[in-house]
Amino acid sequence: MPSRSRLAALLAATALAALAPAAAQSADAALEAKFDAAIDPAEMGAWLKTMSAEPIHVGAPHNRKNAEMTLAQFKAWGWDAKIETIPVLYPTPKEVSLELVAGAGAPFKATLTEAPVAGDESSARTKDQLPAYVAFQGDGDVTAPVVYVNYGLPADYEALARLGVSVKGKIVIARYGQGWRGLKPKLAQEQGAVGAIIYSDPREDGYAVEDVYPAGPARPPQGFQRGSVADMTIFPGDPTTPGYGSSEDGKRMSREESPAILKIPTLPISYGDAQVILKALDGPVAPASFRGALPLTYHVGGGEAAKVRLKVLSDWSLKPAHNVVATLKGKTRPNEWVLRGNHRDGWVFGATDPLSGHVAMMAEAKALGALYKAGWRPDRTIVYLSWDAEEPLLLGSTEWAETHAAELKKKGLVYINSDSNGRGFLDVGGSHALQRFVNEVATDVKDPQTGVSVRDRARAGLTVQGEAPGASARAVARGKIAADPARDLPLDPLGSGSDYSAFLQHLGLATLNVGFGGEGDSGGVYHSAYDTYEHHSRFVDPGHAYAGALAKVAGRMVLRMADADTPVQRYGDLADTVAVYLDEVKKLADTTRDQAQTRARLLAAGAYRLADDPTIPRGDPPALPASPALDFAPMDASLAKLKASAAAFDQALAAKGATLGAAQRKKLDALLLTQEQRLLRDKGLPFRAWYKHMIYAPGRFTGYGAKTLPGIREAIEERRFEDATTYIALTSEALTDYAAGLDAATAVVNGG
Repeated sequence: MPSRSRLAALLAATALAALAPAAAQSADAALEAKFDAAIDPAEMGAWLKTMSAEPIHVGAPHNRKNAEMTLAQFKAWGWDAKIETIPVLYPTPKEVSLELVAGAGAPFKATLTEAPVAGDESSARTKDQLPAYVAFQGDGDVTAPVVYVNYGLPADYEALARLGVSVKGKIVIARYGQGWRGLKPKLAQEQGAVGAIIYSDPREDGYAVEDVYPAGPARPPQGFQRGSVADMTIFPGDPTTPGYGSSEDGKRMSREESPAILKIPTLPISYGDAQVILKALDGPVAPASFRGALPLTYHVGGGEAAKVRLKVLSDWSLKPAHNVVATLKGKTRPNEWVLRGNHRDGWVFGATDPLSGHVAMMAEAKALGALYKAGWRPDRTIVYLSWDAEEPLLLGSTEWAETHAAELKKKGLVYINSDSNGRGFLDVGGSHALQRFVNEVATDVKDPQTGVSVRDRARAGLTVQGEAPGASARAVARGKIAADPARDLPLDPLGSGSDYSAFLQHLGLATLNVGFGGEGDSGGVYHSAYDTYEHHSRFVDPGHAYAGALAKVAGRMVLRMADADTPVQRYGDLADTVAVYLDEVKKLADTTRDQAQTRARLLAAGAYRLADDPTIPRGDPPALPASPALDFAPMDASLAKLKASAAAFDQALAAKGATLGAAQRKKLDALLLTQEQRLLRDKGLPFRAWYKHMIYAPGRFTGYGAKTLPGIREAIEERRFEDATTYIALTSEALTDYAAGLDAATAVVNGG
């Protein structure tokens, strides 16, 4: 770690650098000061308490009440607001049960409900709570032996195969973590399992991490994580209306036809209940990487010693998703839209996820409404969106975006998203052409705890993380960037898991996802009945100070985007970032080739047999397909062109942007409004054509986590080398198209 004196010097240097460029200063500091003065953390805390007072899942009475409250508030603040209701397929539980019917500890029935905890008044409101449940699993009633599959990811099944353990005809039990929730039952289904159980091991978010709730923020023994297990990596939104908006009378595929809906029954359980089942397992002792923090010896099972009966029966009717849509019409450019959204539904009370972000958005809307009533008018139209039905599968936002797709692609300048929010460091992901813009905004907002800018605090945090013992390669690289005060902090690439997905990866709108975190701890109550006002106010964001910080950051983004005379994008940042991604996939190709050659050599030498403990069941890992040399020349050429075009545009705008005439500005706006769409290809990605962006996508085996240059990267990772060649061509085509758009924009700036 750097010394205190070095950190102090770094912060001071950063602050001076931030003051230097005039572009970092607001075009209307007085307007933003009025905006800031209207942000009241206490008021946000009161909204949070009201909105999280009862369960808010899709279709719950309090969820509808919150929609009506949000609508009434927007109208009172001067917005043109309405509720757009969309019918969506959202299954809810009619009957759920899990019993250990054979094995040590049998008979045992899992609780599947969460008991109230002392000192948390909200947790005692059990009416309308959903029990243990995951949406879009397959209904069924199955009895079978149990196999413990660790995180339930491909490498875990390879390890089990080497132990001679199969899950075919079995019920798997997997722990949360490492990969997205929905991948665990999906992969179990593909391996032939007849059911799946997912539990939260205390090593991830329980007593191995922190004191458990209510003594601390971590997950108590009876807590469990609800969620959706639909195959989001194929497409989000209503799984029966892929690629088009859901409506009462519109076309809809059957549940059986939808590739996104699983076929096997699945339930989440607590680690208190999981301990009983895991203790009953026989079979080999689990490999070291499988072992959690429960007080038992982890076995993988596979025999007949432990059997469970798993039953899930759901109501598969359509439910109403109530999106609140509020508009302030632009005075000079009404057909250019700045969109800002946060979802409003949760799995139970949803105080942190999502209402901590939603109340910040409400504070922004109130402050903007006050400016509007005082005479300010945005140049561009501002649209605020309070989404419903995000938790099941991004239903509300995706169906709305698909319904309004044509208009959004013509008018959508940017979509700014937030979700859960907590105490700590600013984190922003999104379109890399907006990197400089984000840094400028972050320079002008103070961190509530330290008094420095949120950018400076984020810079210090990244620097320290990059120098910490055992830091990942990514953390080291980001730390080096952060240690240089002359460089902008990087944006994260976006995968999925929140409402930005349809806007960025399907429609091609420039997108940002904004939030604070890293210190307030909400992981232990994620998607549980303990994500309450009491927990959030005590452990996640005491005093709601970071709700205020989020409102000031996102509100500034909206204000500056709405009123910007010249483009805020700097395209050199995108070109530089794509260059990093290309270097990564080239190294990945080399590593993949080396892995195949090494495994072939070890198999031929019998090395695995000799290295394995002969007293433990074993088998060799499979041979890996030979990896051909890939031709990256098309990517090299298109990247070189992109770098040149981006540099030419950025330089031209810096030199002449302030002197552009009205006609030039209008023409430039029209060109750049659709610039992000040039990174889409109609073919989409392999196995999931809904995802059309060639730079960012959720990973097929990471879910929420982003894959960059996904068509190329995942093809190499999965050894689909023909696809790799195809997507080298498609991605280079997208980059060349993007560069051509910049060339046209540069010509306008230069007087064309």
